[in-house]
Amino acid sequence: MANILVVDDELGIRDLLWEILNDEGHSVEVAENAAQARAARLRDRPDLVLLDIWMPDTDGVTLLKEWSSTGALTMPVIMMSGHATIDTAVEATKIGALAFLEKPITLQKLLKAVEQGLTRGAVRKPAHSAVAAAAVPLQEAGARAEPISVAAPDTGPQSEQSFMLDKPLREARDEFEKAYFEYHLAKEHGSMTRVADKTGLERTHLYRKLKQLGVDLTRGKRVGP
Repeated sequence: MANILVVDDELGIRDLLWEILNDEGHSVEVAENAAQARAARLRDRPDLVLLDIWMPDTDGVTLLKEWSSTGALTMPVIMMSGHATIDTAVEATKIGALAFLEKPITLQKLLKAVEQGLTRGAVRKPAHSAVAAAAVPLQEAGARAEPISVAAPDTGPQSEQSFMLDKPLREARDEFEKAYFEYHLAKEHGSMTRVADKTGLERTHLYRKLKQLGVDLTRGKRVGP
């Protein structure tokens, strides 16, 4: 499945799209404004972005122009709005948006647009993927897919995690993210507030991410006084 970023200033829309796409098996991040969207794009490198046009700080078309002009439009973007004109939709498409969804968005149209966007993104990625580019010299050198190890806080016998690189990206990413959050939970003794601050996620989004990854929320908590 894919890593999808949903950008919308309406909490209800964000939650609804998160639930639908998460049920489809995707990893979903949400942002309520352009500033959060910029940070999420840099942090998570989404495979697809659902971008609302009308937002309070910077509108979606302006953010799309920014990504396009700076070479950051490396993923398919689907625009969303309940008030946009045809001219706005055409402008967004010319800038680089893959499609436009009019609110209220039906489930069928949403899933179809997401599927088409991910298919388009999968076609573009081999030529631009840094992972693919980095893999070439390894293959030419005859390197084997050896595991990499990441040290964790000493919370017990399993204080080191190993990751095999010779596996699908989504599977490897999920394993890394789980280890990443377990590391911070152990380091912060289970404090969700401190982990949210360290990882740059809102507490609600952090809880969702931990639940999705199957992270033990009691990991690292202090026992006793």
